[in-house]
Amino acid sequence: MGIVIAVLLLALILGGVGFAVHVLWWIALAVLVLWLLGFVFRGPGTAGGPRSRWYRW
Repeated sequence: MGIVIAVLLLALILGGVGFAVHVLWWIALAVLVLWLLGFVFRGPGTAGGPRSRWYRW
């Protein structure tokens, strides 16, 4: 009985990790899209100035 519970707990843990990794991939994809949109919509008149980058770092 203990082995069955251990296998079920292992399956739950690995399933939870797999779900978390899947969600993190979607979050990473959304951040990448926002980052690329920042380059597209930063405006043509900001080259060379102190605000030439849309991010602060």
